[in-house]
Amino acid sequence: MKKTLIFIISLTLCLLLAGCSGNNNQENSETDTVKIGICNYVDDASLNQIVDNINKRLDELNKQNNTEIEVLYDNANADANVMRQIIANFISKDVDLMVGIATPVAMDMQAATEDNEIPVIFAAVSDPLAVGLVDTLENPGHNITGTSDYLNTAAIMNLIVAQNPEIKKVGLLYDAGQDASTNPIKDAKAFLESKNIAYVEKTGTNVDEIKLAVSSLVAEGVEAIFTPTDNTVMTAELSIYEQIAQAGILHYCGADSFALNGAFLGFGVDYANLGRETADMIYDVLFNNKEISSYGVKTFDNGTATINEDIIAQLGLKLEDLETAFGPFCTKIQTIKTAEEFSE
Repeated sequence: MKKTLIFIISLTLCLLLAGCSGNNNQENSETDTVKIGICNYVDDASLNQIVDNINKRLDELNKQNNTEIEVLYDNANADANVMRQIIANFISKDVDLMVGIATPVAMDMQAATEDNEIPVIFAAVSDPLAVGLVDTLENPGHNITGTSDYLNTAAIMNLIVAQNPEIKKVGLLYDAGQDASTNPIKDAKAFLESKNIAYVEKTGTNVDEIKLAVSSLVAEGVEAIFTPTDNTVMTAELSIYEQIAQAGILHYCGADSFALNGAFLGFGVDYANLGRETADMIYDVLFNNKEISSYGVKTFDNGTATINEDIIAQLGLKLEDLETAFGPFCTKIQTIKTAEEFSE
């Protein structure tokens, strides 16, 4: 009888221990799950590269830390009404954080989250201070922070003059409604005026208008064209680069994606790295208890010049000569061939 009782007690203890062990294993296998909404402003090579690298980096972090992020993604296609609908949809689906790619999205997200305090991380906002997104770059002071692709306009202007010290007239091509273009164009005018170089401004709000603006710049005999990190011109670049090159004009722009799409040169931040750094900020806020109001905006080195190989060949320029001219003003010079999107 005693042996039977001891056996029953032992069996019961074993089952209890096994149950506890099973529960522990189950708990250890569970992942922390959160939901985020990513809204892209428009479909172009720069912004798409940011989104791709945000997703890749978040996947890496999830695997490393046994976490899970459900990503809701949408593209506003530069339509303000669509953008607001996307943001409202994110809010209705109770996202834990929103990600705004480019200045217009970030501004609408901030306005939509003033009451509910959903954290917002922006990417590729050129001047978050000027548009009122943050109090300071070091201490944003609100429920929003992110990464900035601030453009060093003087650096690009120096490249234009270095390549052609005798240049007489420069075209300024941009969308006047793009916040990312406001200060760079102002700075470009000041630079050119200080060098007694004439300039011609042409603007557009869509691809057709940008094409007409390019035709006007060609007709007015500009020798180079400057475009900042302007998403409207970026979406039009594949439609205008051949006309610009055929006229013998060098198109200098504020991102390597312009050079990818056919511009002579793109100068600015590495958008792949910007996307990864944005993902790190997203993860810090979601899982590492980072206080967003004191999480400083991340800025990047603007020293990389990307030159389009196809364009310099078409124009009869030599890469060695360009490297010599640009060298003092760049931390890095690289080349690229014309394509629609960055390769994997």
